[in-house]
Amino acid sequence: MQGVLTGFAVIAVVIGVGYVIGRRGYLGDNGREVLTKLAFHVASPALLFTTLAQADLSVVFSGRLLVTAMSTVAAAGVFVAVGVVRRWGLGRTTIGALCSSYVNSGNLGIPIAVYVLGDVSLVAPVLLFQQIMVTPIALTVLDLSGEGDKGPLWRRLITPLRNPIAVGSLSGVVVSATGLRVPGPVLDPLQLIGGMSVPAVLLAFGISLCGSSLPGRGADRSPVLLSVALKAVGQPLAAWALAVGVFGLRGAPLLDVVVTSALPAAQNLFTYASRYRVGETLARESVLLSTVAAVPVLVVVAALLG
Repeated sequence: MQGVLTGFAVIAVVIGVGYVIGRRGYLGDNGREVLTKLAFHVASPALLFTTLAQADLSVVFSGRLLVTAMSTVAAAGVFVAVGVVRRWGLGRTTIGALCSSYVNSGNLGIPIAVYVLGDVSLVAPVLLFQQIMVTPIALTVLDLSGEGDKGPLWRRLITPLRNPIAVGSLSGVVVSATGLRVPGPVLDPLQLIGGMSVPAVLLAFGISLCGSSLPGRGADRSPVLLSVALKAVGQPLAAWALAVGVFGLRGAPLLDVVVTSALPAAQNLFTYASRYRVGETLARESVLLSTVAAVPVLVVVAALLG
């Protein structure tokens, strides 16, 4: 259980530092916005490019990835269905669907993969799937659901190619797929810049908590609670059912897919919500509550399947 506790402790400390920064006003009134823009436009694309450019893309075709993909679609699909019925709006429903299914495979998934699963590479399929498939699709929907003139059709069709997160991810995949080697003088500064991504996201998240009411009590109570229930319980249950009933996984492979599906919603979802100014409260509260709920869920999963 050391991996679970260590991963959450690291995140909690950095978010706490962000909260103190916000309370003391060290970064001024626009500190959160600056950190969010830094992460979205600069640091996260650099991190994703350097990570995926050196990844083994053969993991994309693994059976475990199919379980991840199907459980992701199942959790997100339930939220979308409810969002359509309740008329929560396209942008808000998109953010909620991400909070219901998009796991924290980076800053939390990596330490848990090391300490609980014993192999950091096991989180790579989730990272690749989310960045290659889920992120471009979701951000395209958010782009196209924005207010104002959306421009000509051709410009709307190339929306993914104009999004920095999608560009960083897809560029890394191209480099890895073609076997190109990024020169050190190019890769090293990108890795240095990418190193700012996770701290910037967590600090911005901590700053956003200043002055916020208790989660799950405001106008977004219903979508927040639904997304947390789907993320903490629905997705890992779906992964377990698919792994056992459809793919016949047992032992370590079964533990791998259920643990990764039980990870909480990723902090960068709040960055996306802030960037598009939609569902910010929903994203913030869902990430916070799902992170808290994930601790006992991961402990139980590890105890039962480990």
